[in-house]
Amino acid sequence: MLSSINSVSLHQVLVPYRKVISKFTTARDTLERIVSTLCLAPQLKADVYTGYDESIKLASSFGLRIEDSCPEETFSWNGNAIAGKAETALIFHEIAHWQIASPCRRKLPDFGLGPGPETGLKARAEAFCCVAQKDKEEEENLASLLGILWEEKLGGPAILAFCEQNWLELSERTSTPMHFVTVLDRLIELDLVDKYGQPIMPTGVR
Repeated sequence: MLSSINSVSLHQVLVPYRKVISKFTTARDTLERIVSTLCLAPQLKADVYTGYDESIKLASSFGLRIEDSCPEETFSWNGNAIAGKAETALIFHEIAHWQIASPCRRKLPDFGLGPGPETGLKARAEAFCCVAQKDKEEEENLASLLGILWEEKLGGPAILAFCEQNWLELSERTSTPMHFVTVLDRLIELDLVDKYGQPIMPTGVR
């Protein structure tokens, strides 16, 4: 389910969120970087292909191929390449999934996680699923936030994906911002994000 947050409610939603994470320096600063991209998406609206070239360059820097296909007709990741006819945020999301997935699962459609919302060949993707539901949920959270951090780092309107992927839903509950803190800490533990909350570029790439 996509978020119901709009540009009017965003600032209200952020009040309790900011209060909870104020004592977590890295999480606080990371959140503010994401929120600062609102200037690129007034009224929480922007061209969904903004930053597309940057996402393709990032994929290339990891050695990932991009195919001229739509995920709705096949898979977002077919075990060999990303379906390139997709929104920028989805490209970043698939790059993040590739970073997180084990080498053997990188060879499977949709990384062996089962079909995503955009996947067209859902039955086939489900047949390749080899991850327990609990682990799948954790990995989806990690990939979601990592993809958002890549989009922010490379100059895109990351606030859109942050809202759409429900990172601010039920922000009045302490568990919501603490979930953000926990997932960010896990990305740091996995050496996918540095101590400042910035995603780590591939070796030799600036």
